[in-house]
Order: sequence, then C-alpha cells, then structure tokens
Amino acid sequence: MPKPTHPQELPAGLLTHPEMINACRARNFTRVFRLVKSHAGIYPSMIARRCDLTPSRVGEVIAGRRQLLHMDVIERIADGLRIPGHMLGLARRTWETPPAVSVPERKPAKAVAPEPPTPAALPGSDVDSILALTSRANPSPSTLHALRSSIEDYWRRDDQHGGEALRPAVIGQLRYVVGLLKEKRPAPIQHGLFGVAAELARLTGWTLFDARQYNQARAYFTEALQFAKEIDDRQFMANVLACMSLQSTYQDKPGDALAFVNAAQDEARAAFGTTPRVHSMLSLREAFAHAALGSKNATHEAIAEAHRQFEQIRASDPDPAWVAYFNESKLIVDTGIAHGRLGEAATAEPLIAVALHRANSANQRGRAFHSFWLARTQLSLGKLDQACHTATEALGAASSVASERVTGHLREFYDELAPHRREPVALAFESRLREILPTRVSGSPGP
Repeated sequence: MPKPTHPQELPAGLLTHPEMINACRARNFTRVFRLVKSHAGIYPSMIARRCDLTPSRVGEVIAGRRQLLHMDVIERIADGLRIPGHMLGLARRTWETPPAVSVPERKPAKAVAPEPPTPAALPGSDVDSILALTSRANPSPSTLHALRSSIEDYWRRDDQHGGEALRPAVIGQLRYVVGLLKEKRPAPIQHGLFGVAAELARLTGWTLFDARQYNQARAYFTEALQFAKEIDDRQFMANVLACMSLQSTYQDKPGDALAFVNAAQDEARAAFGTTPRVHSMLSLREAFAHAALGSKNATHEAIAEAHRQFEQIRASDPDPAWVAYFNESKLIVDTGIAHGRLGEAATAEPLIAVALHRANSANQRGRAFHSFWLARTQLSLGKLDQACHTATEALGAASSVASERVTGHLREFYDELAPHRREPVALAFESRLREILPTRVSGSPGP
C-alpha cells in the first residue's frame, strides 16, 4: 500500500496531550488509533494505508481484539503517523530532522587514500583475481559432499550463535558455486551444484530474516527458488516458500503468509515422494498464518492435519535433510505457539513448557525464542513469578546468540511487563537484564 510522500503531521496539541503520551509509552495502539481518529481526523482506512497495515487489522486493533507488538510494525506506525520516536521508545526517526538543518555528507577529495599495506607473504587482491581466471575447477561428487557438509556445519553454528558472523562466508561460498554453474558440467554434477546453490541462498535468506533485514532476505529466498526450479526440486521450493510465509507473519502480513504457505503445499503435493514430515511442517506453518489472521477454526484444522501427518512418519521415510529438525519437540512447541498466536494461552503454556524440557540444549536461539514465548504466555495467564523466572532463564541463551528475532521477543516480553514493573520479581528480572544484555533492549533502563 503506497504511503504519501509527505504524511500529514499530527496536531501539536495531540502529541503533547497526556492521554496520547501515556498511550504511546504503553504502546497501546487501540488508544493511539482512536485518538488519532478523533483529534486528527485520520480514519482507519487512512491509518492502514499510511502504516502499511490491512484495514481489517487496524479495525481489530481499534476494537481492542488485537495488539501490535512487532518492532517493524511499531516503526511503520511511527513513520506513517509521524509520531516522534522517543514517544514509542524508538530511536530518533530520520524525518524528525528538518531538511534545513541536515548537513549533506561531504564528498571525499579526489585524492584516494592509499590502501593498507598488504603483508609481504600474501598476494594482493588483484593478483588473486588474475589467477582465478586461469584456474580450472573440476567439481566431483566429493566436492558436492564437502559443500553439503559445510552447509550442515553452517546450520549448526547458526542455531548456536546466530548467522551474523557466518553470512559473509555463506555468501562467498554461494558466489563460488554460482561461478561453477557458468560452465557446462556432467548432468549429475550440475544438478548437485544447483541444489547446493539453492541451500546456500536459503541459508543466507534465513540469516537475514533472523536479523530482521526483510527485503534482502526475500531477495535471497527468491534466488533459492530459482535455483531449485532449475532442477525441478519442488519439495525444496516448498521449503523456501514456507520460510517466506514465516517471515511474512513477522512483518504482520498474514495475507502474504497464507498465500506463501498455500503455494508451498501445492508444490509439496505436486512433488514425487513428499514425506509426511514435510507435510506436517507445512501444515503448522499454515496454522501460524491462520492464527495471524485470527481464524480460530482454520488454525485448529491446520494443527490437527499437522499431527495427523506426523503420526504417519516412518523411520524408513526418505526425508530431505532440511526437514530433519522437525521432530516431536518441534511439533509440540510450534503447536503451542500457534495456540499462543490465537490468544489461547491456557492451551499454549503446557505445550511450550514440555517442548522446552525436551529440546536440544545446543540450539541456543531456539531455547531463547521458545522461552520468551513461554514467558509471555505465562504473563498473559497472570503467572507473574513464573513468567519472570522463565524470562530470566532465557537471558543466558539470548546473550549467546546474535538474533534480532530473539531480541524482538525479549522486547515484547519487556513491554508486556510494564504494568508490573514495581513488583519485586519484575525488578529482579530487570536487574538481571541490565547485567546480561544492557544494550539489547531499546527502552530498557541502563546500568
């Protein structure tokens, strides 16, 4: 939905009104949208257009049936309605600095600074480029095996530490494989190289999604689809589309999420030999999309189908390597999260708790991510002590992984804790938060 180039400013009287200030501080967008409508004449359809939200979503928020918690959505609201960043606990927005006081960046002088000296034992980059032209890469089955092994290692390290530090190496390897694809190879090697390129592009997209760099993530996911299409790997295309569906739920675009996962299911059904594990994973992604849309019956039906498919799994199934992560613990925790997205906290809490108990302790991001989901669920049930205890335990895992997605869930829990900030258990959590993650949560008190 295109937004106006110069959105209408909110009246100064509204921005300084105590009720608006308090609503923004609490990120109570039900109240914010009502005040904007009554005091600035900006109606729900206009709010939706300016903030890149669906009109139905804005209507649900105004009616008090839905909260807006994701940081990228809050940033869109700040920019679309011209609410200064500090009022919503955000950094200063770029539009807050008038053009008259913006200082254009000076262009560097013509004299080019000398490059840092290259160690004598290493050739310069230009020499590397020249020598690369004379190389005759001849990939073999062992080359493909080595590339796939490195991808498995990347995924393990991504689970443990996040993908920020891995991304340059993954992109470099992707470009290396793309270079190999420029020459004609024997069919089995060419087929394998396209598969490896698809995996590397998907991994790059995933690390960017985890870092909340959504546009770049989508570009790499699209590239992964193109590589998979070259070899007609419809199951892998379904996997990439499922990733894009999940990203859309984080962008608060549930319509896109449902469209992507439905396309993924179409690809999986058209593929030969798609296993029940793949169908089960896709059904739960469908449940996430329906839950984001607030469709209770459709969510429950998708959850039931996921469990029905999972019960059909056999040890002899030829599962693709990329779906191996979807085990019973993942089925249970994702079921809990789907219920949690619907607001069914009482159903969600025991499921997420059981799955956390069973989960692989090496997956630090997964532990942190699911722990904050559990803490938010417990908080919504009025279990303040348990929620703070769960969130405090999650801080250790969160501190060891570079993931904006995990940090976003921590921010959401911290914001939801606002009404209880003076309680001793909440103060203890904040103290631990300042100690372990002093700079990771925007708006949290400093040390």
